[in-house]
Amino acid sequence: MFASFHPFIHSLFIGIIALFPVVNPIGSAFIILPYFAHLDRAEKRKAVNKITVYAFFICTVSLFAGHWILELFGISVPVIQLAGGIMICKMGWEFLTSDKQDDNPKGDLRDSVKPSGYRNIEDKLFYPITFPITTGAGTISVLFTLSAHSASPDAKSYFINTGAILLSIIFMCVLIYIFYMNTKALVDYLGSNGEKIFNRIISFLIFCVGLQIAITGIKGLFNL
Repeated sequence: MFASFHPFIHSLFIGIIALFPVVNPIGSAFIILPYFAHLDRAEKRKAVNKITVYAFFICTVSLFAGHWILELFGISVPVIQLAGGIMICKMGWEFLTSDKQDDNPKGDLRDSVKPSGYRNIEDKLFYPITFPITTGAGTISVLFTLSAHSASPDAKSYFINTGAILLSIIFMCVLIYIFYMNTKALVDYLGSNGEKIFNRIISFLIFCVGLQIAITGIKGLFNL
């Protein structure tokens, strides 16, 4: 019993550790905050429910169909890692070098979005809020990699690994729901300076994660 439980826990831990930096529910909550600026509690809950469902759908399809998608297009996992890593690095670098975001934290962002109710943001819930802000190319590339990693000729091992990764996806969706529902409380708690510092740290970590994924892809391509 324990022999089967140990790989499940290991795969669950790997899934959560791999997905958390790229999904980044805390950082993403700050990014999507302007879209929720003029929603009441009920409208916000309705919007967050849809975002969470969309995120779960994208992640689940990427997990279960990722292996076949790679085979269909003749793409190797190292290439996905390299491409996804570059995109994550680019995103992290843009956040790090975005002085405009620091000079104008929220006021102009809210003015540019100008939502006045749920109907005004309904068509934005999938794009760009869910994809690519919440679950972007980095998340998909990580799930493609986890999908290939969980593939096994042994059915028992496959279901253990895939079940653990699926549970890690559910865990991430729960975090998305919690943080997205409490974005205002997060901002009020951190304050403007705390938010800036936190965003810088998260941006740096995103860049590092992307660099690590890209290096892993390069090693795989050149068999290093």
